[in-house]
Amino acid sequence: MAILEADGLTKVYRRGAGEVRAVNGISLAVEAGEFMAIMGRSGSGKTTLLDLLGCLLRPTDGNLAIDGQTVIGASDGELAQIRRERIGFVFQEFNLIPTLTALENVMLPLRYGPRRPRGRQDALDLLELVELGSRAGHRPTELSGGEQQRVAIARALVNDPAVVLADEPTGELDSTTADTIMETLRGLNRDRGVTIIIVTHDAGVAGATDRVVRLSDGVVIADEPRGSRAFERALSGEAASTAAGGGRVWARLGGMLERARAR
Repeated sequence: MAILEADGLTKVYRRGAGEVRAVNGISLAVEAGEFMAIMGRSGSGKTTLLDLLGCLLRPTDGNLAIDGQTVIGASDGELAQIRRERIGFVFQEFNLIPTLTALENVMLPLRYGPRRPRGRQDALDLLELVELGSRAGHRPTELSGGEQQRVAIARALVNDPAVVLADEPTGELDSTTADTIMETLRGLNRDRGVTIIIVTHDAGVAGATDRVVRLSDGVVIADEPRGSRAFERALSGEAASTAAGGGRVWARLGGMLERARAR
């Protein structure tokens, strides 16, 4: 069973008399322990897709299941619980609370879930895991950008989520620090089996993962595992395989047909 499965996932935004299909019927399955990237140019739908997968947005149509349980029709409270307990988030801007220490930031999600007697020790263990145990008492302003992002990664793991969603996690970092963050994520995936999905426009970041899904105009135009002939083409944005959606040209034609039907 896939840990996360989207079937015909669609998000439509109404703009006056027209509509924009930011995500247009995407079907995608993510198995436990995968380390994958979602790529695409600005406006391709990658961030909207991540927000749908993370239950931050409700789809217009289609189905989404986490651990085999559909989330369609869930109440706002139920979605909040799913986000809190089953999904870890890592953002480009770190989103740490400046008045809290690194340890307190990692422990923050624990305030909103079931009581965990070992919560503080779990948070300390995670800081050790990302090599920041000695910085547990430091506030964000006393940490480098890379250290702040590692705190954010530890925070994303504190509730033992089914999947971690990372939105441009290296976007605010220099190349050397970005490499360190990717090594951290790779180590978590390899050594602890953490399922990780990264949204990025950076081919270097995506190339460090084991699977690349590329979007264009809200549809999947490539879905390639590392080691396949088309993996490098998916990274560079060249024509996608027909099995993954018919290629960039067919994706654009499909979008044009949908817009024509809407008129």
